Amino acid sequence: MLIIGERNLKSDFFNQITLRRAAINKKNRLLGYPTIVFPGEMTDDPLKETLIASVFVAKYSSIIVLSNANPQNLFPLFVYRQNIYTDPRKPMAVEQKIYEINNPDSSSPVLITTNFSLTYFIISGEVESSKVPSWLLVMDVEGQSVLTAWAAGKFIPEQIAKFINKSGIAEKVGKKEIIIPGYVTQLQGELEEELGGEWKVVVGPREAGEVPKFLKNYVAL
Repeated sequence: MLIIGERNLKSDFFNQITLRRAAINKKNRLLGYPTIVFPGEMTDDPLKETLIASVFVAKYSSIIVLSNANPQNLFPLFVYRQNIYTDPRKPMAVEQKIYEINNPDSSSPVLITTNFSLTYFIISGEVESSKVPSWLLVMDVEGQSVLTAWAAGKFIPEQIAKFINKSGIAEKVGKKEIIIPGYVTQLQGELEEELGGEWKVVVGPREAGEVPKFLKNYVAL
């Protein structure tokens, strides 16, 4: 373990880069060991500490010691780290399946979205916060967002209908209504035709933040 001991952002940042360059360019194996930095000793401001830590996430500390474990300080660093060390050629995606949120039953509403990770986490979070038991169908569109997948011909009525019919959701609900994202309103009529008239297609809100209010009104009807 290599300890960068100056506890100064500018100096420690310079040392991190110098060490890594020396390890690679000069083939100095002794400088290839993990390094540790202490952002908490560089400032008394927790937000500034998080900002400093983000510098060392990218350049090139192995261990970062923080003075606190507050979620608002840690979460941005975790997201940042994951985004840096993922393949930009491969979209972040979740598994295609039916997700049960808030313990749904046969009378619970059914929503559908794509398997882009950000879309899933935002929508599922809003559904969960609504406290409305719901079924969330997540369709594999190679990790693309709703509008991107629609434009690419992956989130279109024919494909959506095939997914719905194969998903098994029909056996789980008594009310055959499915809520589609508001940004693809134009799919409503054709999707109902593709589903053979067995399902009613309801257009949901355009913005994720409107989902809780929409669901509460929906189940109240």
